[in-house]
This record gives sequence, C-alpha cells and structure tokens, in this order.
Amino acid sequence: MRKLIVSVNITLDGFVADINGGLDWHLQSWSSEQADAVTEILSHADTLLLGRKTYQAMAAYWPGQAKNINFPRRDIAYAEMMNSCRKVVFSSGTQLVAWNNSVLLQGDLKQEVVNLKNQLGSDILTYGSISLVKSLIAFNLVDEYQIWVHPVALGKGLPIFNNLKHSLALTPVLSKVFSSGVILMIFSGAQVHPKSKTFKTLRPFVTGA
Repeated sequence: MRKLIVSVNITLDGFVADINGGLDWHLQSWSSEQADAVTEILSHADTLLLGRKTYQAMAAYWPGQAKNINFPRRDIAYAEMMNSCRKVVFSSGTQLVAWNNSVLLQGDLKQEVVNLKNQLGSDILTYGSISLVKSLIAFNLVDEYQIWVHPVALGKGLPIFNNLKHSLALTPVLSKVFSSGVILMIFSGAQVHPKSKTFKTLRPFVTGA
C-alpha cells in the first residue's frame, strides 16, 4: 500500500493559516535549505492529493514558473516535478481541472483515498487543504505527518487538530532544524507503520540529548 503523507506548515501556537486563511507568515522564514528538503521529499512521491482551494491556488501559480526568468534556478527541478506529477483534487462541486495530469474525485472520500493508496506507485503528498486534511485524520488514513514548525505565533488562526475524537498517538521518525529557525518534524501516524525513507537532508530524532 502506498503511503499518504500530510505536509503542513504550522505556527508555534498550532495554526496552519491565519484567521482569514492567509499563509504569508511562513514565507518570511523560507530558505534555500528548506527548498532542497522539499524537493527531495517530492522526489519520492508521484501524486498530490489536494482540496479545491489549494488546487486552484497551485494551478494558477506553478504551470508558468519553470519558464519564468525571475524564478530561482535552483528550484526549477521542484517546479517541474509539481507540474509533471499526478494531481488528484477532491471536491464536492464541479470544477475545471486544467493543470497538467490532474483528475477530479467526487465520490466517498474515505473509499476514494483507500483506492488511491492501493494503486501502484510512490508516495501520495497532501499540501495545505485544511478541510481535506481534517477528514483524512478523522478517517485514520494518514501514514505520515511532516510538520514544518515556524518560529512565529499568530494568537488566532486555523488549526487542523482541533476536532479530534480521540488522542492522536504519533511515532517520531526524523527531524531537521534549519538555519531560519524552522523545524521539520516527521512522525509516523499509521497503526502499521510503512517503512520511512531516509532523506539525505534530514536525520533521525535524537533523544536523551
């Protein structure tokens, strides 16, 4: 079975977006180190699972970046992977999915995701998509959490772990502290843990230090 990974940026006080859904707060601590790590992680996936709003935002941005002369040359590989990988957008409404290699799913979320995980392929990554992620957590479909903790507090905003019916027991796998102050923490969330890849830019959690 393929691994479903939720990758989220989060503040010190537990919010993944400001009260209006804004994400500007995480751009101030973005670095080339993080770009390298994100590119490596995406290289192990072949599918993005996205909610409607996140998909629309990405579809409006990524298609032209690889040819944008102002786009950082070191990030070209990431842009090309974003455009070439399969995009699965889950939406209850009818919409146009014109971004390259995109497909729209509108059936039962739990069953559709189980079917997706049972297909042959590499990891499935979910970016943003707050409502979708909450549903994936509720259905116990998430195999791995990649939590990017930023050195900022908002005071109020949008959380993703606020509607848990039961406590969420996670197993720490890898960690990385970036020079920007961002900490990437990777946790296994599956009851039967899929084997986690060893990323060159990351390291195992250190305990007792």
